[in-house]
Amino acid sequence: MGTTIEWYDFFVYGLAAALVFGELFFPKFDPVVGTLSAFATFAVGFLARPLGGIVFSHFGDRRGRKSALVGSLLLMGTATVLVGVLPSYDSIGGLAPVVLVLLRFCQGFAVGGEWGGAVLMAVEHSESQRRGLAGSFPQMGVPAGLILASGAFIALAPLSDAQFAAWGWRLPFLASGVLVVAGLMIRLTVAESPEFEKLRAAGGPVKNPVFAAVRNNPKNILLAAAMRQETTIFYMVVTFAVSYGTEQVGVTRDVMLNGTLLAALAALFTLPLFGALSDRFGRRTLFRIGAAAAVVFALPFFALLDTGQPVLIYLALIIGLAVVHALMYGPEAAFFSELFGAEVRYSGASLGYQLGSVVGGLAPLVGASLLLAGDGSPIYVILYVAGLQVITFIGATLAPDTRRSASSFSTDQQLETTVADKTGPAFT
Repeated sequence: MGTTIEWYDFFVYGLAAALVFGELFFPKFDPVVGTLSAFATFAVGFLARPLGGIVFSHFGDRRGRKSALVGSLLLMGTATVLVGVLPSYDSIGGLAPVVLVLLRFCQGFAVGGEWGGAVLMAVEHSESQRRGLAGSFPQMGVPAGLILASGAFIALAPLSDAQFAAWGWRLPFLASGVLVVAGLMIRLTVAESPEFEKLRAAGGPVKNPVFAAVRNNPKNILLAAAMRQETTIFYMVVTFAVSYGTEQVGVTRDVMLNGTLLAALAALFTLPLFGALSDRFGRRTLFRIGAAAAVVFALPFFALLDTGQPVLIYLALIIGLAVVHALMYGPEAAFFSELFGAEVRYSGASLGYQLGSVVGGLAPLVGASLLLAGDGSPIYVILYVAGLQVITFIGATLAPDTRRSASSFSTDQQLETTVADKTGPAFT
């Protein structure tokens, strides 16, 4: 539930960037460049994510997963509500986009700490043979947040374009305040991770978990970052496709938002399915299948969008999000968590995830730039998406099959290593 709320905040911004931020905060540019500038502010959040991952994961590995989760939710909610009351360019001039970028940075910083804590609370509470399924539940918070965000904008459909631009777009941001209160009530009552409690009982956390993760697990961090390029598929479907469909294909905003909503609803069912299948067939197997499918599907995805037919557009969005992307994202939480020992798990998993997210999060901005370079043709975008998914496939191929070692997720040997690291020369 907490993850759903945080991602609702994140996606509300992304949808607003695709639909209205260009004209409100960058009115001096032509429409295409204005949209490009709006996507640039969207990308700022991804540049902030590794920094947020470092800070929150430090406290998550040192003081517990729960406290980091509460802090990330508070920061995200505050930033989102402030976007909802931010004056536009017409009111305060150049200060408006500056503050918008700053608030987006805060959102990215908060999400940088969110993912690691949420998935570890799920995975570290679960049985060894069900970690893929358990890890898929916080992953479901992503499409659930997207459903709430899309639903909020769909509910504003009766408004005229002038009303939507004047005040309607602010309502989904302001609603975040209510959701944050609900999320805090949930997170404050959740028990701390049993794996962290074992770690604390065995001698306590290391002093510098981020440094320890980089020193002891550089290969796994890089492999996680490579596999994380699956996020390019996600943001092409939920953010870039909305802009592409409305501005290039000429379909209505409602068609694209309805398609995104249907795709997210389907993903709520396929994410736990693929998470459970990874418990049976292996995380790496499903990840490689998803990455290969992503390479092949890049061209048909845009071909279906270009038809302008709502049914075919819905089909493209559903396959892209609920099948191709979900094949990788469903097992991802367990996969990344099992790459690291308990003493640096928050730091290692977060670093790999958030470093990889920087590239994937730039997808809407890069896509808009490549579309401009191709005079409206998506061919460069297709090659860009397919190329990144090749990197994802290579990363998954080189990664160990962690399901085979899932039963030793937290061992006495790991805990002994923790105590040794804590007293070693690197931490004195």
